[in-house]
Amino acid sequence: MTFDDAQDFALEATQWLPDWLVTLIILALAILLATLCYRILFRILTRMVAGRDLFWRSLVERGAAPIRLVMIIIALAFGTALSPLTTGEAQVLWRLLTVGTIICIAWMSYTALYIWTTIHMRRFKLDAEDNLMARKHITQSRILVKVSKILIIVIAVAAVLMTFDAVRQYGVSLLASAGAAGIVAGLALQPLLKNLFAGIQLAITQPIRIDDAVIVEGEWGNVEEITSTYVVIRVWDWRRLIIPLSYFIEKPFQNWTRENAELIGVVMIYLDHSAPIDRIRVEGERIARASPLWDGKVYNLAVTDFRERVMEVRVLVSARNASRTFDVRCEMREKLVDFIQREMPHALPRTREEVQASTLGVLARDLGQKPD
Repeated sequence: MTFDDAQDFALEATQWLPDWLVTLIILALAILLATLCYRILFRILTRMVAGRDLFWRSLVERGAAPIRLVMIIIALAFGTALSPLTTGEAQVLWRLLTVGTIICIAWMSYTALYIWTTIHMRRFKLDAEDNLMARKHITQSRILVKVSKILIIVIAVAAVLMTFDAVRQYGVSLLASAGAAGIVAGLALQPLLKNLFAGIQLAITQPIRIDDAVIVEGEWGNVEEITSTYVVIRVWDWRRLIIPLSYFIEKPFQNWTRENAELIGVVMIYLDHSAPIDRIRVEGERIARASPLWDGKVYNLAVTDFRERVMEVRVLVSARNASRTFDVRCEMREKLVDFIQREMPHALPRTREEVQASTLGVLARDLGQKPD
């Protein structure tokens, strides 16, 4: 039986019913048949991917809803052709089915992309000691997913608009320039497009990654989240700094973990000119070797400046990441100060007046006289 024969048979069998009721019956039967076919197809697909990798199993599971919708749309398309509809009614229904098809394609595209990136990111762990590779891949994946989601939505909306003659030009404009339907709309979307393209550039060049230690606007913190338009910086005191993506393309900032997480910490100590530098250098090395925070790579103590009242001593000590570097700096500073206070208090800075007063007191006691 051909399609025309089926249509003639349907019309003859239901000619005693109103057209609107016939249409409802045919469309309801189409939906029921599509649901039945979906259940059969879903069981077949589930068995087919049972022995395959996680991507295909997840795709079938998460793609169940859009697949069901696609099959219903196909069934409704056949039902529309069989229904006794007027030309105008058929055109409206066909247009709605076209819109539904576009939405299904966009839905399935995003679902496949989301599943692939989720499975890909499972291979990497941010809590590892050396997480440079993990931060690189996770940053790329998250940015590309967010940007792709926006692009899928924009293309889907443009395609939907192009199906309607009255607003087709807006769909063409949206697809061509992502919103240049007019001067006002273009200016309004300029910040969004600016950050959108900045996100694509960040994903490719990666000046920052998830969990990078950065200094932005004078604040030190870690990159907590990268969205399609802004970056969330978790500041050391748990505040959140929100920065637009374009900032990291247009302005300079410090990234302490760009190539690796290892950092050299600097400790500045100011001592009296008579301080024994060699003893302090040996003690500093002992403190570094005894610390579990030190990575064993860099230790150095040197006099970097000689001023009128004090001399400046700089201690360099390295660690595996920014947080450990900060902690080892504090440990080095505290233990060196404690050592100097216990072993050589005369090495701490003193003013000239204090030295003179002490000297006069000693002379007065030796001579048995009261100082003036």
